[in-house]
Amino acid sequence: IMICFFLTGTRLAPKEKLDIPVLFMPDTMKMCEAVVVIHVMRENGENWPDEDSAELNKDVKSVTLGENGGLQEILWIYPVHGIPEAVQQKLFPAVICCQARQRVERRVEVPLTGVVPGARRNSASVDTSSPANIQDKIQDTDGLSTTVEFTYELQYQSNEIKSQLESLVDMHLVEREHDTESGIITLIFNTVFAPSKPMRNEATLIVQCTTGGVWKFPVLFIAMEPEVDDVINIEAVGLNKESLVDFKLTSQTR
Repeated sequence: IMICFFLTGTRLAPKEKLDIPVLFMPDTMKMCEAVVVIHVMRENGENWPDEDSAELNKDVKSVTLGENGGLQEILWIYPVHGIPEAVQQKLFPAVICCQARQRVERRVEVPLTGVVPGARRNSASVDTSSPANIQDKIQDTDGLSTTVEFTYELQYQSNEIKSQLESLVDMHLVEREHDTESGIITLIFNTVFAPSKPMRNEATLIVQCTTGGVWKFPVLFIAMEPEVDDVINIEAVGLNKESLVDFKLTSQTR
């Protein structure tokens, strides 16, 4: 959508600022494009001297020269992109949980509302069963245009959390489903979590459609205490006597 706004009858003093309100009220999850055009002329109809026209051309998109020289009018053109973002209600995060030094694989389903008008639900869920046949590519379903594509990424609350989780989490889009009755598109992600130590950190799954819509879903990663590796038994040899026991520690990183 390309729209041009023209303000007429606005008087500006030298070096005065011009505030232009732009209202964006999307009804679908599609990016809208507009252009704000500022057309300036002198109130008395005279031309500006063209002594600095070469320098002025670097900042403006268009100038009109008068018949007798000088600048008759100036145009400033500013593109405006409106990117809709799904309303962030209080969403419960999708929880991926396992013991430290273990590996868990889950499917996370995220419903996208607004891609098709009329969709309502917007909350992530986790399929706790182990995935069976992981598909290598996204399926196209009936009623959904094959030109609609999505990009996604995990964003973390800080660089420290990112350094902890980035190498422990793997998330891939494996399938998408389209409910023709509700209009909701559901993306299914295969998520692998393999923590090396106990932790509890949250990330945000950000999904963006090629048409411009943005959705955000919280994901909580929990690593519980690992199982006990072994039990060390120390037998007493008598009162007030020292007992010793030898045991070996094996590093898992070497």
